[in-house]
Formats: sequence, C-alpha cells, structure tokens
Amino acid sequence: MTQDVKEIFGSASGSTGSTPPAALAAKVRTLAPSMTRSMQRVAEIVAADPAGCAALTVTGLAELTGTSEATVVRTARILGYPGYRDLRLALAGLAAQQQSGRAPALTTDIAVDDPIADVVAKLAYDEQQTLADTAAGLDTAQLGAAVTALAGARRTDIYGVGASGLVAQDLTQKLLRIGLIAHAHSDPHLAVTNAVQLKAGDVAIAITHSGSTGDVIEPLRVAFEHGATTVAITGRPDGAVTQYADHILTTSTARESELRPAAMSSRTSQLLVVDCLFIGVAQRTYEQAAPALSASYEALAHRHRR
Repeated sequence: MTQDVKEIFGSASGSTGSTPPAALAAKVRTLAPSMTRSMQRVAEIVAADPAGCAALTVTGLAELTGTSEATVVRTARILGYPGYRDLRLALAGLAAQQQSGRAPALTTDIAVDDPIADVVAKLAYDEQQTLADTAAGLDTAQLGAAVTALAGARRTDIYGVGASGLVAQDLTQKLLRIGLIAHAHSDPHLAVTNAVQLKAGDVAIAITHSGSTGDVIEPLRVAFEHGATTVAITGRPDGAVTQYADHILTTSTARESELRPAAMSSRTSQLLVVDCLFIGVAQRTYEQAAPALSASYEALAHRHRR
C-alpha cells in the first residue's frame, strides 16, 4: 500500500488515541473558524450527519462536500483522527449514541418575537451543549499541569477584559478564599506593570475567547518572558495567545447570534474551566484550603443572617 493510500484511509489499527465520538461536535465548533472554507464544509457536514457520513468512502464524502480526498483527510487529522477510517469509526459511534439518546430538537437561534418560554428552553439547551462540548474537549493532562502550577504558586496573576474579565475576577475570588495570593487585572497597563514582577514559581493566566485580545496577550507575554508558568483559557487553540502559554485549556462556545454575541456565551465554558481549576487546586491544598474556606465563611456569616 502506498503512502498516499495510507493517508487517505488511515491505519488499520483503529482509532486508539483519537478524538472520542462525544468530542467530535465540540472539536468542530472550536476548530472550524481556523479551517479553510473547504475544510469547514467537511467538518460541518460530518458533525451534522454522522450516520450518513459514516456510510461514505473518502471519495464519497469529498464529492458530497465538493472538496478533494486530501481535504477530507486533512480535516480528519485536524479533528484529532489519524486517518479517514478512524473518523468513520467515530462517526458510526456518534450516530449510535444519538439514536439511543437523541438531544431535543431545539435551535439556538433566538428571534426577537420568541415567547419567553421558548427563550428559556433555547438558552437552557444552549448552555447545556456548551458545557458538554467544553468538558468533552478539555485536555485533562493540560488541566492537571495547570492545577499543579497553581497549587504551588507563590502568586497568581489573571488577565481578562470585558466578559472574560468577570471570569478572571471569579477565579481570583475563589483562589483567595482558599488562602492563595491572586490578583485579577482588567487594566492592561496595570497588568503589564504587575507581569514584570513575576518570576519562576509564579503563575499567569490569560482568559480570552478569541485568543487574539492584545490587552491580555501582552501581559501574558511579559510574564512568560520573566519565567512565570503561563496558562491560556481560550476558545481558539491556534490563537496568538497560545504562543506564550505553557498550558492551554480550550473552551467551547454556543453558536453566535445577533442577540447573543460570543462574548456572552463563551463565559459559560470559561466558568466551567475556572471551577475545574479551583476544585483541582483545593484538592491538592486541602489541609490549607479547608480551614481557609471555613474562616472566610465565618467572617461573612453574619452578613447572610441579616
């Protein structure tokens, strides 16, 4: 068998190490913006109709999408599969999952004249899908490494602006409540000024859905160059922010619409990642974290009894 044929059909060893079926839709949502238009067509069709595409040869899928066999193979690899055969196996598995427990047929598009009950149902389903996609696509090895760095950090600086700035504040508050030193920075000047003071043993976290927010990238770059361990929480694993990140935590997002821009929907997946980081750090530092949590709760208890 020639090398070209091997590339088209994949190895016969199965899909060991490939993206699991449940993560396919999340991968498509996350990576599609960085693909060429022809690759996007392939990715969107396999996610929309896994059963139908699983029955197609690489030539059939190329014809269906108006692309080439090489484009289909490249798309499969970007989605995390060694070859097209592995992608077909995953599509068959995903189709079986959908048949056994199909998700409700709700659109995420919200019209200006939608009844409020429909808005609630659509948003609830949208949030649920966003969380599921983020969980399915989250690299737990990268998450574990970030948790280890945070648990042993002398100090943690967190950068975010706009909606991501709110998430940065949330993570900061959580870390402070378990006795860790953390600072949230939404002012780019202060962020860079503080990043200069970081060094080995410190952690810097950048939160940016687009992966291209300059006010977040600049302080992360400075922290990276000064030896701090750097983490990027982003919806674009190929974004500019990742070139300065030791660890990359990828988030998913609901489909953007006129009434609900990406900045709003991305916050849901970012908060999930933040909660995962916090719980992981609390586990690693439990002897310190538990008394600190109790102390902060007691300090604020009288405010809740009013």
